[in-house]
This record gives sequence, C-alpha cells and structure tokens, in this order.
Amino acid sequence: MNELVDVFQSFKRILCICPCCGEMMCLNDLYLKYAGKAPKNWFDIHKSKVLLIQKKEEIFEEKESEMREKSIERGRKKVPLIVRRCLCTEFKGLKYDPYDIKALMHPVDFIIFDGLNKGDNVKNITFLSRKSIIREQNIILKTIKETIDKNNYDWKVARISIDGNVGFE
Repeated sequence: MNELVDVFQSFKRILCICPCCGEMMCLNDLYLKYAGKAPKNWFDIHKSKVLLIQKKEEIFEEKESEMREKSIERGRKKVPLIVRRCLCTEFKGLKYDPYDIKALMHPVDFIIFDGLNKGDNVKNITFLSRKSIIREQNIILKTIKETIDKNNYDWKVARISIDGNVGFE
C-alpha cells in the first residue's frame, strides 16, 4: 500500500507543459483526453446509475408536494365516511361536519362545534351522548343538562406558563 502512495506522491514532482496553452503543471493535475470512447468499467457503470437515481430523486422532489396535497385531499374526503362508520348507529343520521365532532367519551361522548371546520363562527355547541345502562352515568348527564338549562356555567381562559403555573383571565 505504501508503494502505491509513493507513486502518487511522485506525480507531484513530475512537471509537464500543456501542448495547447503552454502552461506548466504537475502530473497529478492533468486531465487526460484521447480520441474515441474509453471502454466502460464497473466504476463508470456505478456513476451512471448514481446519476440516474439522482435525476429520479430530483423529479420526485419536484412532484412530492403536489402528490402530498392530492393525498391529503383524498384522505379528507374519506374522513366523513370513516367517522360515520365509527359512530354509534344512533348518531349516524346526524348532518354535522365530521371535523366539527370532537370526542370526549366521558362524561359525554362527543361535543359538536357546528361551523368550526368551515372557518365560520361556531353557530352552536351540541353535547352528544346516548343514555347509558349505568345509572350513575345517566345522573351525571342529567346534571350537565340541568346546569346548561339554568345557564349555570362560566367561560374562563386559563394560561399555563412554561414552569407550570396556571393563571385565569
């Protein structure tokens, strides 16, 4: 291995004169050319495959954002069907935008913010839950309904700092 390194190091000591421009340079700075095509070796084939992969990557990168947008749009179109399939049979007939339905699961099953997804003002907030076979659960639902009917609720905004302190506005 050292002999090979010595050979390449010796190329720095051999000086040449360019026949085209007359400039003096070291042998290791030369770019040799000759007429005709050189036979391809394994490294030439490897370089051509790498270039081909790079070109395909560039084409993919150009189309990637468009492909992602189309994929997102297809997924959004499927969401209403998936949500309706997952909802209880009692709720399937509702005409709400599935993106407006938020799952809580306890004490109520869902909260519906009607108009939220369209970017409009929220027109209505609906608590959606079915009667349970558990008596205590039904009592909780009844007390929630009574609290709303009596307007016995409040809106507060809580701000939580990085260190965990909670402040109310």
